[in-house]
Amino acid sequence: MDFGALWFRFAGWFCRTFFYGPLGGITVQNAENFPLTGPILVAPVHLSHVDPPLVGSISPRKLHFMAKRELFKFPLGPLIKSLGAFPVSRGEGDSAAIRRTLLELENGAAILIFPEGTRGDGITLGKIQIGLAMMAKKSGAQILPIGINGTQKMLPRGTSRPKRARMIVCIGKPFTYAEIATSDNERENRTAFVNELTKRLMEACDSAGLHLNPPG
Repeated sequence: MDFGALWFRFAGWFCRTFFYGPLGGITVQNAENFPLTGPILVAPVHLSHVDPPLVGSISPRKLHFMAKRELFKFPLGPLIKSLGAFPVSRGEGDSAAIRRTLLELENGAAILIFPEGTRGDGITLGKIQIGLAMMAKKSGAQILPIGINGTQKMLPRGTSRPKRARMIVCIGKPFTYAEIATSDNERENRTAFVNELTKRLMEACDSAGLHLNPPG
């Protein structure tokens, strides 16, 4: 029995029931698109600090995710580590965290990673980080685009007290780097991957009711 997965599911149930529930609840669209086996890079749009627990709470699988190294101090550190977090030194191109991500994917894990790299404003989709293309290529993992609507209202940037808002999560169709990388030119392949993920994220957000402008 995988107690780590059971603990993750309990934490997700707790968040849905006692945090998101009283504040408006969650609707999940296209749940059948979430791969139940094999390595995946779970790639949601990023609007708010409450996005990570939201995506974790609706995931049918335990998610592993990077968290900034400062969060691993007691008492928060043991908790987030037990929920699948591993440390990253933000802004330093942490090669150890990237190697850890690729190793987890090699072992068939589901990794939560925000393609924009930072929170957006809920108006314009941020530019997709090119490093995600490298991880997708090296791992062969499926990429799962996820659109979110509501977290930008519940806890927008610059606020600390959550407001009531209905959460809508739209799970897009997964794809792989190899399906997109059809050129002999690797730069063209990376650009095609970024463009495809951008398109799918915007489509998923549209379905959830959030109509974002494309990256500038």
